[in-house]
Amino acid sequence: MRSLRQFDLNLLLVFEALMRERHVTRAAERLYLSQPALSHSLKRLRESLDDPLFIRTEKGMQPTPRAQALQPVVQQALALLREGLAPPALFSPANSTRRFTLATTDYFEEVMYPTFLSQLLAYAPGISFSIELITQEVLSKGLEQRQVDMVVGLDSQSVLPSGVIQTPWMDEDLVCLAASHNEHVGEALDIAQFAREPHVELADISGLLPSNIDSCLAQHGLTRRVISKNLNYIAAARVVALTEAIMTLPRQMAERFVTMLPVRLVEPPKELPALKMTLIQHGLYANQPANAWLYGVLTEFANGFNYP
Repeated sequence: MRSLRQFDLNLLLVFEALMRERHVTRAAERLYLSQPALSHSLKRLRESLDDPLFIRTEKGMQPTPRAQALQPVVQQALALLREGLAPPALFSPANSTRRFTLATTDYFEEVMYPTFLSQLLAYAPGISFSIELITQEVLSKGLEQRQVDMVVGLDSQSVLPSGVIQTPWMDEDLVCLAASHNEHVGEALDIAQFAREPHVELADISGLLPSNIDSCLAQHGLTRRVISKNLNYIAAARVVALTEAIMTLPRQMAERFVTMLPVRLVEPPKELPALKMTLIQHGLYANQPANAWLYGVLTEFANGFNYP
């Protein structure tokens, strides 16, 4: 036999059909080939294996001992190929007990996640979620190693490693928060006053990149002074409530703090960009049925989400 590199694997299908049908014409019909085309393939198969393989008799094409020995090997090889090349099994959320891990912001976890989960459990009762903070390790290793299925809510301007796929997900207006007792800040800020006020800033893992605000100020020749940099929104909001600093955050989160703390909403400068949240997954697994389903339901949720 020639080396496998020179062997046409399509000839294995010809061999399989002839073993089943023991007749050239019927084998050709099974493979949707013409009789001459199949005869030519049989000739090539015989040459490749250096054996006649099938002998024409009154009872049809009878396999030689070599063909009989090859039959289980070819059957197993073709079965493995068909299984391996078949489309992945469909994901059934109604019957699945899959646990997904989301790396996300405390904004998503506080404002959106409870509604998202309650809607999902209505038709996927066995599915569960584990929530983690977004970290650089999650972005660089967690997605690739399948420790995290998807990153939800990170700002679109974030720097990402190669191999991940980032897609737009949801936009949210920003607003400023000030203490109720803060007399230096009125109901709205222009960009010059915004820059003059002391600021409480959120770390990058909050999903809102401080650099976006700083870049906006830099375009107008301005900078700001940050008196505190916090990991989460609630800690930052408590600092605002006890100082004369302001913070910038998504409107829906700010409205929650107004009901919890002695703080109030302040309209930000019109120049500030909106928060553009994204979905991030690794390209290795984006087409896996479970991941594709998760991406789909998160997208549908964003399109139809009404803030409570």
